[in-house]
Amino acid sequence: MFNVLLEMNWLAVVLATLALAMLGGVWFTVIFGKAYSLALGKEGAPKEKPAPIYIVGPFVCGLVTTVSIAILIYALGIESIVDAMIFGGIVGIGLLAATTVNTAINPNIPRPLLYGLISGSYFLLSGLMVSVIVVAMK
Repeated sequence: MFNVLLEMNWLAVVLATLALAMLGGVWFTVIFGKAYSLALGKEGAPKEKPAPIYIVGPFVCGLVTTVSIAILIYALGIESIVDAMIFGGIVGIGLLAATTVNTAINPNIPRPLLYGLISGSYFLLSGLMVSVIVVAMK
């Protein structure tokens, strides 16, 4: 396991994490901002400047996710972009999106299926994007 951490291309990890942060910013504001507000029951609420935790928290979680995906890619010996996409799809759907939808199914999310669709599709794309970046820079 320690060897995997030494072998990993940490520049790829940093770039993939930054790509996730940019994707998340665009995904949840520009592309799906209104639908995301609706899913959270905050449609029509005045725009507020987000607290730092809403920026730093997702970035740190994205870093942890990226490092985890990179460790698995190196440990499993994934070399091709096609295999990276298959792996990213499995992780994106089977772990990231499924967990997101499961988290959404609670009384605190007024529209859990909409939330799951928006966030789950982001995490599917995240799994694919991180896997391809890590393998492409391997």
